[in-house]
Amino acid sequence: MREDSLLHDERPSTSVDPNARVSYRGEVMAHILVVEDEEKLARFIELELVHEGYEVSKSGDGREALELATNNSYDLILLDIMLPGLNGLEVLRRLGNTHPTPVILLTARDAVMDKVSGLDAGAVDYITKPFAIEELLARVRVALKLHPVKEAGGGDLSDKGSKDMHDPANGIYVWKSLMLDEKKHRVTYDGKEITLTNREFEMLKVFLSNQDIVLSRDTLLEKVCGYDYVGETNIVDVYVRFLRSKIDEAFDIKMIETVRGVGYVVKSE
Repeated sequence: MREDSLLHDERPSTSVDPNARVSYRGEVMAHILVVEDEEKLARFIELELVHEGYEVSKSGDGREALELATNNSYDLILLDIMLPGLNGLEVLRRLGNTHPTPVILLTARDAVMDKVSGLDAGAVDYITKPFAIEELLARVRVALKLHPVKEAGGGDLSDKGSKDMHDPANGIYVWKSLMLDEKKHRVTYDGKEITLTNREFEMLKVFLSNQDIVLSRDTLLEKVCGYDYVGETNIVDVYVRFLRSKIDEAFDIKMIETVRGVGYVVKSE
């Protein structure tokens, strides 16, 4: 398969260590194992996932992938079917119910029986080649939403959301039923996941870490976009509108309040 059949917006190749905890501004999200023997395709998928903030490990061999999945903890596996060493369906069967990590199969367009066999063996989804990267990323988000990333102790943070959980030192910010987990780059309200862009996430984190403090547009701009940002401060208003649309309006609450002539505030009570 030609790699450019998948590309809509090419990004320059960068050096990425697939075994490092790589995510946006050092924050950790889900750990995804990509099992694909086509090196260029595997690299492309890796770069796109890392760009979205996920931690990524790779394997191009079925036996190696089975060993990795057995001995390590992953939140999702992207598994090609046609692999050297051991095919993807056999990897899936051997994992069985003892390793309930969700699996998305990467299949050939005409391999109907592979799809059926894979789903019967426990895969949560499949995507046919060639595919648009946007579709793959959407399926990844859905799979992780249905199978939430677990805490080290086995709990799911999305089930907890309360003021008692507010722990900025460990990257947990809470406002009423809203929870932001900085390490996992995840936001939920009453356990329902909210999809935010990186800058929306950063702005929300600033608000939640400065509750009851009125923040000027200049302060928000500096904290979210950085000292070297060149542009108008009204970009802050744009991101506030986006956050209100995804949180205030979506859940019929009033979180971000406007302080006329000054800026914005999130009140703790």
